[in-house]
Amino acid sequence: MSLGSGFTGFVARRAVGAAVTLFALSVVIYAVFYVAPGDVAQITCGPRCSPAQVQQVAEQLKLDDPLYTRYFEFLRGVFVGHDYSTGTAVLHCDAPCLGLSYQTDQQVTDLILNKVPVTGSLAIGAMVLWLILGVGTGVVSAWRRGRPTERVLTAVTLAGTATPVFVIGLLLMILVCGQLQWLPFPQYVPFTEDPQQWAWNLLLPWVSLALIESAKYARLTRSAMLETLAEDHVRTFRAYGISERSLVGRHALRGALAPVIALSANDFGTMFGGALLTETLFGLPGLGRELVHAVRVVDLPVVVGMVLVTGFFVVLANAVADVLYAVADRRVVLA
Repeated sequence: MSLGSGFTGFVARRAVGAAVTLFALSVVIYAVFYVAPGDVAQITCGPRCSPAQVQQVAEQLKLDDPLYTRYFEFLRGVFVGHDYSTGTAVLHCDAPCLGLSYQTDQQVTDLILNKVPVTGSLAIGAMVLWLILGVGTGVVSAWRRGRPTERVLTAVTLAGTATPVFVIGLLLMILVCGQLQWLPFPQYVPFTEDPQQWAWNLLLPWVSLALIESAKYARLTRSAMLETLAEDHVRTFRAYGISERSLVGRHALRGALAPVIALSANDFGTMFGGALLTETLFGLPGLGRELVHAVRVVDLPVVVGMVLVTGFFVVLANAVADVLYAVADRRVVLA
């Protein structure tokens, strides 16, 4: 595989595909949430508002405008910004503007940016751990296939897959923080304030997620490596006397990396909206908790913004995974 013009074209096609996917995703998400049943103006104003007050709120939020008009205004705000009337003042929302919260008049972009470091810290740290644990366990299982080591590791991965994350997290807090008192109960500390406390307070959330996620990576790595080890060219290398350790490390592991990259990209992207249980259990003020709160109070701009950001990370992570897939597996056709 050459990393010349062919690779450049491959990356360009993936970038265009990602942009088209994000546009289609924004149309679907905006339409689904804004045509959902329920009087947004009444919910925003409160149960004690009079019909005149509800109508005033609807006019301020421009809920009477056609849906397509509101969508294009939303899209324009993403690229050039937007001015919003709160009834007593006009607020300017800089691009990329995802709207204003119905509840607090806070810019949705600012609200999300305040939460991204928390969920990002959780996702990145957990992903590093689950890749080390999962791929390492899968390699050992494939290398020791048919032996007691493989049976033990297979049983452990099955148990990990079947155990909910909140069970592992709760047990870790009871044991590590309560009984043994090795660590304080987690409380998020920004990395910029104290990197050491940032890491110590995220250690249990990282381990809780990693133990769950690493189980499926171990099974995926093991099956991919066993499939590669059964191929003709590997049997030929073995017949020439190449050691099993070299076959596993230089050939089988490389072949197993492609599906691991694809899965880890998807998991990393969805973690930005799907780590709700972990964030709630450990009291982390991340995107998942904020999304649930916005759904509870029907704060549609925040809900739409959160879902779009989660979709953005999923699409971006998968686009990057496609490129890494091509680098890791030379059989990928770039033309």
